[in-house]
Amino acid sequence: MLSKKTFQKKIENFVCERCGASVKGTGYTDHCPQCLWSKHVDLFPGDRKANCGGLMKPVGVAVKNKNYIIYYQCTRCGYKHRVKSAPEDSFTEILRLIGRPVKL
Repeated sequence: MLSKKTFQKKIENFVCERCGASVKGTGYTDHCPQCLWSKHVDLFPGDRKANCGGLMKPVGVAVKNKNYIIYYQCTRCGYKHRVKSAPEDSFTEILRLIGRPVKL
């Protein structure tokens, strides 16, 4: 896993490549709030320097300090990543993933 580096806020709207939802970015948006899938585009949050471009599958959710943490694995290269859920994220999708064993 790469060491942490300063977050780079990047406001971008996008269309989810998994479910087709139109997503309005806030500068912190890194996944689709409907299906929770993401895209492997960053080496460090917001830098857009990853060359992979594979879809990041949500593989599990854990609860930590009253926050939902979504765990991802890239379907192309296997890279693993985790992020806090956003208030607009589908709670149904979060519940579907809670309790799945995750390794990061």
